[in-house]
Amino acid sequence: MKFIFWGVRGSIPSPGPRTARYGGNTTCIEVRTDNDTLIVIDGGTGIFSLAQSLLQNKKAPIHANIFITHSHWDHIHGLPFFTPLFVRDSRVRLHGVTDPVTGNGIEHVMGVQLQNSYFPVSETQMDATIEYQTLNIDEPVQVGDATVHNVVMNHPVTDLGYRIECHGKSVFFTGDHEPHYNIHPPGHAEHAAYERWMAERNAAIDAVVQGVDALIVDCSYTREEYPAKQGWGHGTFDSAFAMALRTGAKALYCTHHEPTRSDDELEAVFADVMARHAPLLGDLKVFLAYEGMEVHLT
Repeated sequence: MKFIFWGVRGSIPSPGPRTARYGGNTTCIEVRTDNDTLIVIDGGTGIFSLAQSLLQNKKAPIHANIFITHSHWDHIHGLPFFTPLFVRDSRVRLHGVTDPVTGNGIEHVMGVQLQNSYFPVSETQMDATIEYQTLNIDEPVQVGDATVHNVVMNHPVTDLGYRIECHGKSVFFTGDHEPHYNIHPPGHAEHAAYERWMAERNAAIDAVVQGVDALIVDCSYTREEYPAKQGWGHGTFDSAFAMALRTGAKALYCTHHEPTRSDDELEAVFADVMARHAPLLGDLKVFLAYEGMEVHLT
C-alpha cells in the first residue's frame, strides 16, 4: 500500500512563492492498495492535480473511491474539477456521513457545488458513473482489498477520521481535529459529565488509531497560537505528537499547514517542536507533508 499527498494546506488555497516547496493546495490524499484500488481522502484543490495524473497515466477505466472527512469548503471545493467525472468510462463513488443537523447525506456535498449559481456544469452533464454511499459511524466498509474504518473526530461539523487497512498495513487521517477540551469550567454542573464524555471520545479515537503505520494529522497551529484559535476545530503540532506517542504510531505526517505560514516559517516551527520532543520520540518517525510526497508501506 502507498499514499501520496496532493494537497497539504488548510482552510484556503495559498499558492505562490512563499509556499512553493510544500504546496498551496488544500487537502487531498491518494491511497493505492496492494491490488491498485484507488482511494482518495478529501476533495480539496489538490484533487485537480491528482486528476491530471490519473488521466496522463490512464491504462484502464478510472474507478475512484472518494472518502470525504467533512463538508467544509477546503475539503470539497476541488470535487467539481475532478476530471474523471467528465470521462465516460469512469466510475466515481463518493463516501461520507449524513449531517445530523440537516439530515443531508453525502450526495448533498456534490449537489450544492453543482448548483448553477456556483458551477456551470450540472451532474447530469457529467459522463462518469457517479455513486454515493452514506457511511454509518463506526462501521467499516470494504473497498477492493482494503478495509476503511471511521471514527468521529472533534470539529464544528461532523468530521470522520479514516483508517485504511490492507494486508497488515495501515494509514489513518484525522481530517480536521481539535483535541477535546472541557467547555464547562470547574464547578459547573456539567463539568464532570463532560469530562467523562471526553474520556469516552478520546478512547474511541485512540482505539482506531492504535498501532497505525502512518498517522496523518491536522497540525494547523503552534502551542502559542492555539489559545486564540480554541474552538475553531484544529490541532497543534504538540497535540499531534502526543497522539502519535500515545497510540504507538510508527510514523507521523504533519499536514493541514496554516495558509499564512510560509515554507520557511513552517520549517522553523517544525524544527522547534522536533527539538522539544526529541527525547520522547523513540522509534517514531516524523515528517512535514508536502505536495507530491509519496510513502510506501511495505
